[in-house]
Amino acid sequence: MAEFLQYSITGLTVGMVYALIGLSFALIWKSSGVANLALGGLVLIFSWIFYAMLVQVGLPLWLSLIIVIILALAFGWLIERFCLRPLIAQPILSLITVTLGLEFFLEGLAVFIWPEMVAGLPPLFPIEPLRIGPAVVSQAYVWAAVISLVLFGILTLYFRYHKMGIAMRATADDQLAVQACGIPVTSIFSTSWMFACVVSAIAGILISSISGVTYGLVETGLKSFSVVILGGLDSFIGCIVAGPIIGLAENLGSGWLTPIVGWGGLKDVIPFIIIIIVLFIKPYGLFGEVRIERI
Repeated sequence: MAEFLQYSITGLTVGMVYALIGLSFALIWKSSGVANLALGGLVLIFSWIFYAMLVQVGLPLWLSLIIVIILALAFGWLIERFCLRPLIAQPILSLITVTLGLEFFLEGLAVFIWPEMVAGLPPLFPIEPLRIGPAVVSQAYVWAAVISLVLFGILTLYFRYHKMGIAMRATADDQLAVQACGIPVTSIFSTSWMFACVVSAIAGILISSISGVTYGLVETGLKSFSVVILGGLDSFIGCIVAGPIIGLAENLGSGWLTPIVGWGGLKDVIPFIIIIIVLFIKPYGLFGEVRIERI
């Protein structure tokens, strides 16, 4: 019972960070229909930048966080303005290929600047563990889940009530109608990329506070594709629901199946197995919008 509770709590909290990374994918997909394959690279590079500001430069935590957020906003604008905007009206495969190329560029840039493979962050949260029944949980897991939920709440309110948020939702439904209302669609695309980069940066910092800054963060970004596939490519609610499910399946499966199977890499495979199963059974995800193409 103690092991089950331990695996469950850890899986649910890590799953909320997966959901946050998945949200950055959904932001881009909803506004522009582009599949952002650079998720892992974004999470990785911003985690290393935070490490550089906090540890290598020695800045305070609050200032390091502000600098990372400002750089994420600038990076998101630059990506949309110089990498994707010139490809407007081009085949969707061209846009996806650009994001894949951006993924490899960010990985190479991180290796070039920070050749060390692993780096540890100083404790960002209280180090005294929490006891939940028989389970002992690090506060880093709990705080990561809480911060992820707060960000989900803020972004949900923004998209529901703010003018720009409403415009972004409208762009996802009908770009021509939005243009007819006098709203520049390119500014919507820029805003969505800026938001996505900030969300990726915060998610990277949260997951790095748990496991350290490693190049395995690229795989963490890739795992988040299972979140958006399960929840639905265009659904924020789907990310919130699917993230904990993926984290729970990953931790319970690895904790119980690994000793039986004897394969230590099972934990990294489970999210992709879920992707395959979902694509066969419910290809639009749990909350994704079913689009029917009529000829």
